[in-house]
Amino acid sequence: MDKDSQSNNKDALFLDQKLRPERWEEYVGQAHIKQNLEILLRAARERSHPPEHLLFYGPPGLGKTTLAHLIAKETSAQMKSTSGPAIEKVGDLASILSNLNSGDILFIDEIHRLNKMVEEILYPAMESGVLDIIIGKGPSARTIQLELPPFTLIGATTRIALLSAPLRSRFSGGVFRLEFYSEQEIEEIIRRSAKILGVALEGAAGKAIASRSRFTPRTANYFLKRARDFAQVGKRRLDVEAVKETLRLLEIDELGLSQPDRQMLTVVIEKFGGGPVGLSTVAAATSEEQATIEEVYEPYLLKLGLLDRTPRGRTATKKAYEHLGFDFPADAQEKLL
Repeated sequence: MDKDSQSNNKDALFLDQKLRPERWEEYVGQAHIKQNLEILLRAARERSHPPEHLLFYGPPGLGKTTLAHLIAKETSAQMKSTSGPAIEKVGDLASILSNLNSGDILFIDEIHRLNKMVEEILYPAMESGVLDIIIGKGPSARTIQLELPPFTLIGATTRIALLSAPLRSRFSGGVFRLEFYSEQEIEEIIRRSAKILGVALEGAAGKAIASRSRFTPRTANYFLKRARDFAQVGKRRLDVEAVKETLRLLEIDELGLSQPDRQMLTVVIEKFGGGPVGLSTVAAATSEEQATIEEVYEPYLLKLGLLDRTPRGRTATKKAYEHLGFDFPADAQEKLL
């Protein structure tokens, strides 16, 4: 690869990274969380103390990692990032904690997937700022306690129910749920991203992307970049028609449903009479993991009112029948009683 190609690749990577907001003013949406965090950070700054530990949860792509980066920038702190599955042994976490400097931020993504033995080490580290290390085994084993510098732990999870109560209670700074964005907020994010990428959106192209972006900034930016590619290769303007053609190629319909979304609803309607049907049965019928259905597909389908969760299982709604072109059975409501 020549130097020009390497330079172009670095520029493209830099632009994509720049899509992440770097100041509070650039962060769109989640107003209640921003207000709480601004107060918390200001108070911590006035006390000359790192912010208290924070936990963010919600569906993927809503900005949990972005908030952690913004907090690091706001406090001028170094942020060290890892994930729950990456910390396999107690020694891994001990190494990370012992290498923190005063005021550092430790960000753990998918924190609900921490090993339980590893989690036990976090308790005294978060609460008392000490690291308990056990040396030896059996009767001769002894514990050494190391003082840790003041630090802030920021956790992120898509499945807060899997987080143990003792760990959840130690996030003294607050536990915040990120909500889906409005279509107007998504359109604002798209226009900011387009400006950074040097893309000229014409007419209602931004609105066309926003309306199909699952109320999620990550998805919106993905669609924007694919529409940019389509317009660039086709030597055409990035207008509404270019966006619609791009999303057609990606198999995204007018509600923002992907092919797996439609397959899941179709299976519930065709194979199980619209439900109710259990999650494990839906997973087996669609060849998807239960976690994938719960974390990726269901939140959006529930948000749109295409799927219901009942004590007896998942049920396709009348809106789902109409969207997919199925006749809604007259006895559908009676089945739920």
